[in-house]
Amino acid sequence: MSIEKRVEATAKNIEGKVQEAIGEVTGNPEDKTEGQAKQAESQVIHTIENIKDEVKKVID
Repeated sequence: MSIEKRVEATAKNIEGKVQEAIGEVTGNPEDKTEGQAKQAESQVIHTIENIKDEVKKVID
């Protein structure tokens, strides 16, 4: 488990939520879309880290 990767993913998720909210408030669809993409990227990173954790459990 990489704590650093999880922290980065969480920060990216928060950044994405803020950017999406700004896009909503300002009516800027580009910001909204970019924010959603950052949130999706964060989910992928978390999923990869979860898979790594499970593989390590099986190996140990």
